[in-house]
Amino acid sequence: MEKMGPGDTRGIGKYINLALLLPIATFVGYAMGYGLDILFHTMWIRYVFLLLGSIAGFIELIRELNKGT
Repeated sequence: MEKMGPGDTRGIGKYINLALLLPIATFVGYAMGYGLDILFHTMWIRYVFLLLGSIAGFIELIRELNKGT
């Protein structure tokens, strides 16, 4: 097993960012939709924004992964 050097911390931060990107984008989309549902007295906007947040998370994840190549 190889030990990590001091320069490896930057890589760890990148992968933590990638791991949290999709769940945070999905949560933010749902939270925005939930707030709009309360504002407009509806029950469907949260699901639209949940889907939009998930799509935005996937797009950003793909961009970040392609940036490394």
